[in-house]
Amino acid sequence: MGLPQPKAFVDVAGATLLSRSVAAARESGVVDQVVVIVPPDLVDDVRADYPPGGSPDVTVVAGGAERSDSVRAGLAAAEDGTDLVLVHDAARALVPPELFRRVVTALLDGAEAVVPGLPVADTLKRVDGAGLVLGTPDRSELRAVQTPQGFSAVLLRHAHRDGADATDDAGLIEALGVDVQVVPGDHRAFKITTPFDLEVARLLLGAGSEASGPEVLGAGSEASGPDALGAGSEASSGESL
Repeated sequence: MGLPQPKAFVDVAGATLLSRSVAAARESGVVDQVVVIVPPDLVDDVRADYPPGGSPDVTVVAGGAERSDSVRAGLAAAEDGTDLVLVHDAARALVPPELFRRVVTALLDGAEAVVPGLPVADTLKRVDGAGLVLGTPDRSELRAVQTPQGFSAVLLRHAHRDGADATDDAGLIEALGVDVQVVPGDHRAFKITTPFDLEVARLLLGAGSEASGPEVLGAGSEASGPDALGAGSEASSGESL
């Protein structure tokens, strides 16, 4: 973004990307614990923003050098008995609470790994290092994957057991030969990565261009609700982790 602070701490219409992601996880009603993974030097500041006693409670931990290190830090902070975990990227700050519920519903219906995705509208090309086209994939088979992504906690811990790094936890699950189910995504869950994305987010929130970004983990227990990470126990449902 070319900004002085991490993008998860950028203000958009009066709230940071991080706080918006945490709020969506909380409002979903399917998350019992939110674990926020932040740079080590920001842990104290973020903890001050989320004092104990919230609903659900927010745990703040330091992340690692790589994305997967941060996911593992979030998993380590999940409450005992956590059965389901959501991994969410705080940069997808406009994600609606219902997307958390959609992913959790699929998990409760028996899926071990769930990702939200949208059909691809553009024609895509495979190209080589010289910029020459190698082929044109059939876009009817393609999906643009979003977060929160949901997993069996046991399965996600197993996928991370060897310290592998990945930009997508579902990719680690695929490598294990486990089916990953795709549920309908939401256009509002786009990833705010560039100044253009930030401008779009402000426009969607009616904030105009005036104004100036870790991940989240959410957990859910009985009949309850990613970077936030969400962890859930029986019949429940996150870089935030």
